[in-house]
Amino acid sequence: MPAGLILLGAAPLAAGTVSLSVSAAPPSPAVLLHALAAAPYTLLGGLQFAPGLRARRPGLHRAAGRLLVVCGLVVALTGLWLAVANAWHDGPLPTGFRIAAGTLMAGSIVLGYAAIRRRDIARHRAWMARGYALGLGAGTQLVLLAFASVISGPPGPLSTTLLMGLAWAGNLAVAEWGVRRRPQRLRRSVS
Repeated sequence: MPAGLILLGAAPLAAGTVSLSVSAAPPSPAVLLHALAAAPYTLLGGLQFAPGLRARRPGLHRAAGRLLVVCGLVVALTGLWLAVANAWHDGPLPTGFRIAAGTLMAGSIVLGYAAIRRRDIARHRAWMARGYALGLGAGTQLVLLAFASVISGPPGPLSTTLLMGLAWAGNLAVAEWGVRRRPQRLRRSVS
């Protein structure tokens, strides 16, 4: 599972790197911060789901987790900033989806951090899985948009927006399914 998650997150990182490198204008500080925080959040975050890492190297899991909380919040908050800053250009529906995803991602990370501070591992895992799933939305969007392009040609603005929303909702549904299917002893306190 970690390899698949990392691969899903690596695609938009690669596309973003290429886009930033060929752009004539330098990126805004918010775009740069978003991209710089997304790389470790996506790549290192996938490793957090490896049970062997948590069992054999709990100190490494904790240290990486602290970094990922910061990176995840930077990704979510800069994403919110960019959504609001570009609302006049993008329109209300994509802006609404981006604000919902960024808010839910930041909230999930904060709730996951609060849960682990209380030593509530089940809730910590659940909230962090939700936050990470939302963070991988860009990867799922890339896959859905590529699939749609192959099937019926490049999607228009409304189709693109709906596929973006579907990507976030789908990722969240998969994370929720994973949270709910955990063994009963770990799931007792999950909300």
